[in-house]
Amino acid sequence: MGMGGPVSGRGGRRAPMAEINVTPLVDVMLVLLIIFMVTAPLLLAGVPVDLPESSAGALDQDKKPIQLSIDKDGRVYLDDREIQIAAMDAQFADIAAKSGKGKDSPQIFLRADRALDYGRVMAVMGALNHAGLNRVALVTLGEGEAAGPQAGGRVDGDEVPEPAVP
Repeated sequence: MGMGGPVSGRGGRRAPMAEINVTPLVDVMLVLLIIFMVTAPLLLAGVPVDLPESSAGALDQDKKPIQLSIDKDGRVYLDDREIQIAAMDAQFADIAAKSGKGKDSPQIFLRADRALDYGRVMAVMGALNHAGLNRVALVTLGEGEAAGPQAGGRVDGDEVPEPAVP
């Protein structure tokens, strides 16, 4: 018979356990991490737009970009607020005046609904170019991504290319 340690058997007492079991805490933290990873991209998009798909890679970004969205009815949104088509040139000129033109201009993410007329998208891009905001990126869905109305999307381009001079 051993004299030290807890007594084993039916009638014996057990010594109290002085260790904390962290396994349930780790399980809860991993579940929370997964929940936040899934829901964070859904909170990014404010205007529901059905984005087209593309196989281009995503871009790196340094500052918070301006979200410009065009919904299926042709309404234009600057971040989450709607802007009128007639006031679009003035809005873009104001943005260019505050932040600069060319390389100093802010990154603009253009999200346009796939059912939208191509001319409407080109009119918005022309207004951006006229204001000197040339760092325009088109946001699309990656191949195999869910095409839900609140999908975050991926960026396909950086700047509006200059025409090639031979």
